[in-house]
This record gives sequence, structure tokens and C-alpha cells, in this order.
Amino acid sequence: MKRTKLLLAVATSLILFTGCQEEGKKDNSSSVPEKKSGYQLIPVNIQHVKLTDEFWLPIIKRVQEKTIAYAIEKCEEEGRFDNFLIAGGKMEGPVKGVMPFDDSDVYKVIEGASNSLISAPNKPLEKLLDSLIGIVKTGQESDGYLTTWRTINPAKPPAEWVEVKEGKRWESLFMSHELYNAGHMYEAAVVHFKATSKRNFLDIALKNADLMVATFGDAEGKIPAVPGHQIIETGLIKLYEVTGKEAYLDLAKYFLDNRGNPENHELFGAYSQDHIPVVDQDEVVGHAVRAVYMYAAMTDIAALKNDTAYHKAIDKLWNNMVEKKMYLTGGIGAKHEGEAFGENYELPNLTAYNETCASIGDVYWNHRMFNLTGDVKYFDVIERTLYNGLISGLSLSGTEFFYPNALESDGKYEFNQGATTRKSWFDCSCCPTNVVRFLPAMPGLIYSKTEDEVYVNLYASSEAKVNLAKNNLIITQKTNYPWNGDVQINVFAEAKEKFNIKMRIPGWAKNEVLPGGLYDYVNDMTGNVEVYLDGKKEVVNSLDGYITLSGEKIEGKTIALKFPMNVRVVETSLQVAENRGKVALEYGPIVYAIEEIDNKSNFDAITIPSNDDFKVQMEQNLLGGVNTIFNGNLKAIPYYAWSNRGTGKMKVWIAKENQ
Repeated sequence: MKRTKLLLAVATSLILFTGCQEEGKKDNSSSVPEKKSGYQLIPVNIQHVKLTDEFWLPIIKRVQEKTIAYAIEKCEEEGRFDNFLIAGGKMEGPVKGVMPFDDSDVYKVIEGASNSLISAPNKPLEKLLDSLIGIVKTGQESDGYLTTWRTINPAKPPAEWVEVKEGKRWESLFMSHELYNAGHMYEAAVVHFKATSKRNFLDIALKNADLMVATFGDAEGKIPAVPGHQIIETGLIKLYEVTGKEAYLDLAKYFLDNRGNPENHELFGAYSQDHIPVVDQDEVVGHAVRAVYMYAAMTDIAALKNDTAYHKAIDKLWNNMVEKKMYLTGGIGAKHEGEAFGENYELPNLTAYNETCASIGDVYWNHRMFNLTGDVKYFDVIERTLYNGLISGLSLSGTEFFYPNALESDGKYEFNQGATTRKSWFDCSCCPTNVVRFLPAMPGLIYSKTEDEVYVNLYASSEAKVNLAKNNLIITQKTNYPWNGDVQINVFAEAKEKFNIKMRIPGWAKNEVLPGGLYDYVNDMTGNVEVYLDGKKEVVNSLDGYITLSGEKIEGKTIALKFPMNVRVVETSLQVAENRGKVALEYGPIVYAIEEIDNKSNFDAITIPSNDDFKVQMEQNLLGGVNTIFNGNLKAIPYYAWSNRGTGKMKVWIAKENQ
């Protein structure tokens, strides 16, 4: 069959499409009205955010111009598309690939490409997605069931660790990933529907979701069970938000309510967050990706159902994670074994796992927590994760990846799924395809709104259209953040109706590394946060972590924010044994690392003296253009950019002098 070869040719041609373009832009999301869904704040849709930023735009374009087509090519090479055709009887052969969740890679690529369509309509790409969706439909059984390996040969899973009992649907849910595949399908289908207003993928998802509703539950004839790997819950909730069908929301809550319930199923244990009921959990444990996907769903339920028990639980879980189990880079999941959280304060560097998928899931969760509460601390975590532990997963070429994200390398330990450096792909390719689905949607994090307030959460050159209850605004940002702390903002209001603009003061600009005190700055910040209106310095109230100005006050004026930047030295709580006697370097929101290639003569001997005088220099021709930190002893680069120049040693945490 030559149909995927043709698709590959089309995908390759899409390398020419540019992301975030405005030409031919139309309102594709009007068929899906914005809903509060119980949340206090609403993100401003990426469709209404034109990104011009010199930091983020090249990263997103890299995904749109290279990584999407590359991921389609790899899915073709590894038989991801073939599996749908084999399941549908259009091809012959055994299951291709080695993971029971390979179907989800196709869904995530479709989601990422669909997010690109929202901000940058592109007919060839839309046509390609229609073809891919047609292939997906081929693999769907008549009753809506869709997991290709089960359909092809239910008694022979692609991975030996999936237990076969009778070779039937839904058995071994602990590892079968049938519901995990479905969750990613639902999320992708909703984004595709919002991007195109087409129902071709949405109808596939709804048919499958209706089967889930008919299959799982406590009623007679249904299966009492929960998924081993969470994400179907957030997917079902997204389908509910689009359709209004309560059964989808009810099933999502059913799956959550019954985790840790031995009367419902044989418990999977702490690895799957299935050891005690979710409302009783107060420590983040087990597989880190499964965990944050579940916490995101719990946050949805707290919002949609106004469920105080869920809200209390996610508060406790978040506090435990940020105060005791989060890396300086925002990474989570200390252990290679089980891709899991470690014990409290267990944060090794050389063997750190910090799966890229976990960072993405953590951003999804923190974004929901922010929308639920409006608390600035959640965006402090988001910012740290975005600039450090998340984009580190994608190379500057757009075609090499980190699965784990270590904070130290000796050049020998093969931490990256058998490699000491970045790899072009993985047998388990969840991280590359998750990057594809996430990054094109990143502009949707920049702004949020209530009825009469707009929040500037992140600083990136952009123009946003924000529709409030009684006013329509255009907000422009001009900045070279994160390389300097100067931000210029202009707000143009259509009407005279009152509104406020709230601009986040980053945690690092308030002398706070992360909420909770796991890390502290050793040296002082030089200067204070300053705000100017048309050049005149303002005294503003920022008790809630935001600079708040009224529309009346800023009318016709330029807001200038100045966040003081200097090299900051960071130390860890003494309870983290790994980092005693060591410090790390930051500049603004960026965590730095020293790499052997820049420090060949003395890498192993480098120490940091007390009160050292560091200098910062922009090097336009290095690693896509970065600020480097240097003194007479070392040169440091942004952590996210390491391992783009070959194999070698690296470390974030550096010994203090005379320790």
C-alpha cells in the first residue's frame, strides 16, 4: 500500500508552512463558545494571540516547520498509521511497534497540528489531517472501540509486560492503555474541531466515548474499573465542555472517585496513584506523568462540581510536590525506575528522570490551578518549567529529543533511553509527540481574563485581542524577555467601560525561587521592580503578586515594566542531601548549566566562590542566541540548550569553593 508514502510526501511539503502567521486568518472556534466551566479565569484563545516574540516564536516555528512533519515521518516509519489500516482490514500483518499506546502518538501529532491551524490556518495541513483522520477511522470497530493492537490480535500485545488473560477487551487495564489511548484521542479531536469546525475526528471520539459510557460503571452489565494510566478523565471533560453531555463528565468523575477503592477493582497501587482514594492523597507518588494528568482532572472536577474535597486534595498534593519533590528546572519525577516521584527531598542529579511529558503535564495542571484560584504562584511554577525543564526536551534542530532531563551528565551514563545525549526518536515516543501537541498552544498561556480584568501571565512580544464583558481590548507587548527584564505594554480599549490590567511579578523578581522554600537565593537582587507610565514612575500595590492598573489610568499611555536582573546564586534546602555544598546559577527565569565543551580545561575542578562577580553577555551566534554567564573560572549556558553540540559532561549544581 502506498497511501502512507503519499501522506509522507504531503507532510514533507508542509515544512514550508510557517507558524503563527496571520494571513488568511479566520474565526474557526466560533462554533465552540467560551465557557467558564467553574473556573474563575478564562485563558485568551491562541487564535486571538499573535506572537512576535524573538524567544518563543522561533521555538514554535521549529515545531511547526520541522517537528510536526518529522513526527509524521517517524510514525510512518514505525507503522503507527499501518496499525489503523491493519485493524480495519485494509492491510495485512501483525501489530507494528512495541508499545500498547502507539496509537496515542498519532493523536498527539494531530492535536499539535490542529493547534497550529488555530493560530495559522493552512489548507495543505488541514487536508493532510483529514487524510490522517480517515486512516484513524479505518481502525475503529463498528461499536466505537478503538485500540488497534487489541483489534489486530487481542491475545498478543506489542509489549510483553501487558498481561493476557483471555485475550479480550478491557482486561489488564493496569497496563493495556486502552483508556489512555482514548483520552489522547478525545483531547486531539476537540482541538481539531475548534480549529476547523469539522466533525470528522470529533464524531470518531464521541462514538468511542459513548462506548465507554455504556461499558464502565456500577450498573448491572457494566464493568467497575479505573484506567491504569490516567488521561481519559481530562479527555472526557473536554468532550463534555464541547457537547454538554453530562454522561462524559460523570464517567470522568467515576474513574477518579473509584481510584483507591478495593470494592471497585483490584488496586494497582501507588505507582498508578491507586492506593487510597484521591481525596485522601496528600503526597505525590508513583509515575509522574500519570500523577499530574490525574491532578489536572481533579482540578477540573473541583471547578466544574465546586467539589471542596477535591480542591483540598489538590492543594495538599501541589504543596508536597513544589515544596519537597520539584527540581530547580521545574522538572518532576526523580527516579528512572517507574518514571516516578521519589521520596520527599529525593532529588538526584545524574540519575534524575524529569520526563519531558511530566513537565508538560505539570504545566497543564498548574494552568488549571491558576484558572481556578487566580493565585500567582502557579504561574511562577509554569514559567520556571517552560523556560527550563520543558523546552530542554526539544533540540535546537527540532528533530532530536530528551526523554528524561538530567541535571548532570558525566558523558558516560546513558540516561536518555540508552544514550548520553539527545536522540532522534524513541521506541516509546510519547515525549516527542507530546512536545508537538503542546508547544503550538503555548501562546494560550500568556493572557487570561475575567469579566472586567485581563491578566498578563507571561512576558513575550505579542498582540492579543481580549473581549471582556463590557469592553474589547487590544494588548501589545514588546520585550526581549528572558534576556532582559524590560517590558513595554500598550492597551487600546474600544469603550470607556471600566477594566483593570494585572501584570504578574515573576517569583524570581520577588526573591522567591519557588513557592515553599525548597530553594533560596544566596545573593541579593540588584534593584526593585519598577513601573512607569509614559516615563513617569508609578507607585503601585502588588500585594497579590500582580501590578494592577486601571484602564482609566493607562488610557493612551505606555506601560513600562522593569524587572531587575542580575546573576542569582541558588542553594537547596539542607534536606536535599545531593545538593549540600553546591549552588546553581540563574539569570531572570533561566536556570544555567556548565557544559564541558565551554570549560574543557577545568570542568571537574570548577567551584563557585562566595560573592563572586559574574558577568552576562549576549552571544547571538551561540545556541540560537543566548545570554551566557561567565567569570574567570567558568562559562555557563542556559540549561535548556545543553547537549546541542555533541556528547560531554554537564552540571547544574556546582561545588562551592572551600567546601
